[in-house]
Amino acid sequence: MQLANNCLKIPTSSIDMMRERIRRRLPEPKICYYYCRDDNTGRATHIASALILSLLEQLPGLKRPFFEWYKEAQASGTFDPATSLKILGEYMERLLEMTDRPVFFVIDGLDECDRTSRGSFLHLLEMLSGKVPSLRILLSSRPEQEILEQLGETAVMELDANAERDTVVVERLVQDQLSYLSMDVKALVQERLSHSARGSAIWTKMIVELIKVRRIRAIDPMQRFLENMPLPRRLSDLYETLLFRCTSDEPENQELASTALKLLAVAYRPLSLLELAWAATLGLAHVTTVDALASLVDHERIISLIHPFIARVDMSDVKRRQVRLVHQSVKEFILEKWSSNPPSAQGISLTEPDQLISTRRLRTLNASMLDICIRYLLLDDIGNRDLFSQEQMAIAELPQDDNLFEDNEEPADYNPYCSWETWEENMIRYDPTERGFGEFFVYASCHWLEHFGATSDEGLPTLASIEDVCQAGSLRLRNWIQQNCRPDCVILPRFEFESSLYDPLSITSLYGSETMLRVVLENSDYGNGKFLQDPAMRAADQILRWGEIARLRILFFDNRLGQQLQNPDFFRLVIRRWGDRPPRCQDWEPVFDLVKYMPDKSDQGEWRNELLRVAIDANSEAPALLELDDTKRAELPAQFLEAFLNSVITLAKKIREQPSAQQIRGKLNSLRPIAEDITRIRNAVNNITLI
Repeated sequence: MQLANNCLKIPTSSIDMMRERIRRRLPEPKICYYYCRDDNTGRATHIASALILSLLEQLPGLKRPFFEWYKEAQASGTFDPATSLKILGEYMERLLEMTDRPVFFVIDGLDECDRTSRGSFLHLLEMLSGKVPSLRILLSSRPEQEILEQLGETAVMELDANAERDTVVVERLVQDQLSYLSMDVKALVQERLSHSARGSAIWTKMIVELIKVRRIRAIDPMQRFLENMPLPRRLSDLYETLLFRCTSDEPENQELASTALKLLAVAYRPLSLLELAWAATLGLAHVTTVDALASLVDHERIISLIHPFIARVDMSDVKRRQVRLVHQSVKEFILEKWSSNPPSAQGISLTEPDQLISTRRLRTLNASMLDICIRYLLLDDIGNRDLFSQEQMAIAELPQDDNLFEDNEEPADYNPYCSWETWEENMIRYDPTERGFGEFFVYASCHWLEHFGATSDEGLPTLASIEDVCQAGSLRLRNWIQQNCRPDCVILPRFEFESSLYDPLSITSLYGSETMLRVVLENSDYGNGKFLQDPAMRAADQILRWGEIARLRILFFDNRLGQQLQNPDFFRLVIRRWGDRPPRCQDWEPVFDLVKYMPDKSDQGEWRNELLRVAIDANSEAPALLELDDTKRAELPAQFLEAFLNSVITLAKKIREQPSAQQIRGKLNSLRPIAEDITRIRNAVNNITLI
């Protein structure tokens, strides 16, 4: 028998036809879907009844056996078999065994069921899957740790936020509900919502519905709406319901949950499970030691109270910084619920812009976080023991490379995009909890200053608490400052922060609000041993090095401490620090402007000449005075200008680049109308040359 050369090549269309015939002959799988809600529909008996009904509707031939079974159950004494999960489970098993095809149970929102119903129904599904090989089960739930533990070895697929999936969801919703919009407006909506969705399909759906209800069509109003998207009322109601259910409407649960959520709303980084638990517990407790606080902490309880509002967490790693709010809308809900006050109480006008109201509310939450941070740093242990042991201090003096004993002398490649985490990856670390400082010490030490600066008139900390946390020379101050410059607990500090230079005034001058700075200046007892000697001069020095230059005026004109700065020593410090910082990094004009405010009018000439001598002594810093405008130079005496000219000429001969001879000539030419009688100025301007 001979075959044609191409007889073994079966066309693709034929294969598809054969597959279709086989598919039609095979029993078609049946899918039974059920969505649990937070009402009676989440009870185990409701779920089982609905799945049986769905299967009977798809397989009508099974209805007769069902009716017969139902009558038998009633005859045996069970008036309503649908109220017994045991009886429903037995018949569901018989029903599945009678089917001649695969059956899929798809149950969505398992976490909406109460704990008892969920446990009972999962036990039923486990029994059915073991006895009925044709049964397949797909469960959908928020990633609650308790549910994951109940599922045991069941295969789990996690659906994290995905930008591509968000885009698909947004495009579909916009096309279905906002198809009437023009192409440019529709594109704007799709772009903004895709970026802001962050995995929250329900938020996306409600925002689209809100746009539809408000009937926004023009591109400019749509732009304004998308820039300040409100929290949809239905979504806020949903969050209220979730919170009510998670806390069981129990007052202590509600207070603990609200504290934890408020902390997450203003935290400057994700918190670890233990950090959040310790901070939230301290928000409700009144303790004075780390051990007393530790005995009250229950991190599993706190997570169970807020789990719908936070992103997926790994409960097996309690120290990883992973706890954050699941979506921006949750933060808006928190701001709206727990920091909104009547206008009469906070001076908030009903016509204030939403952004201003939001800022006020955020400051209120910042004040709560700041209070917890300060209270933690005031625990007795923080002020009674050293953060570092003697061995750790010795290690800190050693090089931190992981190849100390290799002879590789080649320099490391510079990477401007290298993160601190990457840079410190192989460096030696320490654990403050091993020294008895507890789990919240790192965050409190590293970020309380940021919350301090973010808190203005609403919720200022007490002066006594700031004085205690920042007491000059105290072990407490040294401990939290040492931790502050080591945010990831690497022995080698990231930046310079020497505790011996600081006290309550200098810390507040650098990091507190202007309101708090004035509170410290007006009410502090500088003789109580908590401040450095000459606190105004010490604070001024830190401002000149690291802070906002404009704050020097607050210190300079203070009725109690201003006199410490109204002398040549202060301006000597100014000129020295001016040379240490980039001249253009801030506006130094207000600082030099202070020169004309003399404590005694009769000594103005002598004072200004002393200032000039300071500039000449500094020599390389002398060009700072060239920054004075013509009006201020006109106030200087002729002797000042003449001596200053000598300093500039000397400086010009020592430098090659900045300032150039031409620049110096321009500056000095502006002095001619002021002191024409000083002939040396004219001659010097014409004869300056650079070596």
